[in-house]
Amino acid sequence: MTADLRRPHRTFTIRQLCQEFKCTPRALRFYEDKGLLNPARDGMNRVYSYKDRARLQLILRGKRVGLALAEIREILDLYNVGDGGATQAAKSLKKFQERIVALEAQRQDIDNAIAELKAGVERLEKQLAETRPDLLPQAADYDLVLRRRLDPEHAH
Repeated sequence: MTADLRRPHRTFTIRQLCQEFKCTPRALRFYEDKGLLNPARDGMNRVYSYKDRARLQLILRGKRVGLALAEIREILDLYNVGDGGATQAAKSLKKFQERIVALEAQRQDIDNAIAELKAGVERLEKQLAETRPDLLPQAADYDLVLRRRLDPEHAH
């Protein structure tokens, strides 16, 4: 009886899930092909359960933080181990920690690339100021265009 309280019998159509999670029917079918979702069928229509909805939510969260589909599947497959979610939680913790390390390394790489580019900009501006100052306004115009593309609200 308590299992029924935790898992409502409400079902969802592909359209409802796509609207709720802002994804495409193609994406849902792809996750189904990969074995991450297993909707029931009503004729040709897919019928998604509350469990499918929860799985989709976890898939999208995993993707958002950069987990591979295989990693997401590993975590999802541990749901029915029968230990109250402990094994799934332990696997999730390990994957999340690994992803944090990878993202921090990426952030350091990005910070280094930005610093290198800024130094290059400084050198090039100095060089142009000395040799062809007439070309500096063009560089400033280009910089403004890029800034507007990246952040139109804060472009000066």
